[in-house]
Amino acid sequence: MVLRIADIVRAMTPAKLILFTLVAVSSAPFAVAADLLETYHAAQSQDAVFASAQAAQQAGQEKLPQGRSLLLPSVNLSANTTYNDNWIQYRGAFTLPGGASLPLPAGTSQFNSNGYGVSLTQPLFRQQNWVAYTEAELQVTQTEAQFKAAEQNLILRVAQAYFDVLMAEDSVQLAEAQKNAISEQLEQAKRNFEVGTATITDTYEAQARFDLTNSQKIAAQSNLEIKKRALQQIVNAVPDELRHLGKELKLEVPQPDDVEKWVGYAQQGSLQIVVAQAGVELAAKEVVRNRGGHYPTVDLVANYAENSTGNSAFGFGSDGHSKIIGVQLNLPLYQGGAIQSKLREAEANQNRAREDLENTRRNVALQTRQAYLGVVDGIAQVKALQQALKSSESLLEASKTGQEVGVRTNLDVLNAQQQLYSTRRDLYQAEYNYLVSQLQLKLVAGTLVEDDLARINQALY
Repeated sequence: MVLRIADIVRAMTPAKLILFTLVAVSSAPFAVAADLLETYHAAQSQDAVFASAQAAQQAGQEKLPQGRSLLLPSVNLSANTTYNDNWIQYRGAFTLPGGASLPLPAGTSQFNSNGYGVSLTQPLFRQQNWVAYTEAELQVTQTEAQFKAAEQNLILRVAQAYFDVLMAEDSVQLAEAQKNAISEQLEQAKRNFEVGTATITDTYEAQARFDLTNSQKIAAQSNLEIKKRALQQIVNAVPDELRHLGKELKLEVPQPDDVEKWVGYAQQGSLQIVVAQAGVELAAKEVVRNRGGHYPTVDLVANYAENSTGNSAFGFGSDGHSKIIGVQLNLPLYQGGAIQSKLREAEANQNRAREDLENTRRNVALQTRQAYLGVVDGIAQVKALQQALKSSESLLEASKTGQEVGVRTNLDVLNAQQQLYSTRRDLYQAEYNYLVSQLQLKLVAGTLVEDDLARINQALY
């Protein structure tokens, strides 16, 4: 019978446990097995997907000051300096009193012109700007919901990757144990054939099963390496050892024990729905904003400028300044049909957002039922496999005894061994699936937090 390391440790007497610990410490480097919670904490700082979500949240928060800026005044400073090189020739002549005339002069001038100005524009009525500001508030809400979803998804991804590694390690251990057990059967079949109490067929059967199990062990080792790399992608490291589930796994039904109540919770708290609902509201705002393209805009404008000219055609420089303040009205009359087209586009996007929201609600309801059944059916499956494991152990013992007295064949023993290890593997997988389903149910309801992971972590040793 194959036991996980945690099962072996829990079955030891205190004296044996001390001896086992001393031997382990003296023969291995100081390394503490990482648990689920520690792995999650590592992922919070190392996972690239979560880091991307954090950056997206920071970027999304800037939408609000950007939207607010559309309602506040804008001030611009402008300055210029210009070098002028002029030549001028006047036509005609200058008539003097008495009828005489003088030709008009010609000349050149080189001088600099300098100036600067400050302008201010304060929107008084810009319907599109106000709607854009309210859109920014919705965008921040949507960004926050997306980040919370990323936090919850990280919990689930870490747990899934962690348990995938544990399952892969269990598969390797089971394959090794099964290989050793079949090896004993193979040696026994060879001895029995040599003494004439068994046929060569028994040897061939055991050899074929041994070769198959060896192949399965190779595949299990390859799968373990892949699962470790999948965990490494999240935490940027591969722990030397992970804590496994204890011998006694506490099975708890969801509270409340009513799938429809969980569906109701999910419809209210699902972050998927929050994001989709914000998308609908944003689409509605876009319709209003684009409709405002027909509306006039009113701005308060003010300007102060100073100019200095070094010379002129008449040889005189000048200095001056100007002050302007007023109200400016703009009314769009025709933009080539762009405003009407954008309005139709916004209305179509609004319809699409509504349908996306409805689809999200239906998906969340389906996901909730699947996760709930995953927990409930997982409990039933674990209990059934626990009983099946006991029956398989009894069958193997009976088959071995029957082989000794001649009422069971070598093939019967091999089949019983195969059934035992397959049942144990299925039990491990059912336990892991049950734990992940608990987290999935909380996630789809929008209530998954680190404490949920901590409770599962208590089952690890």
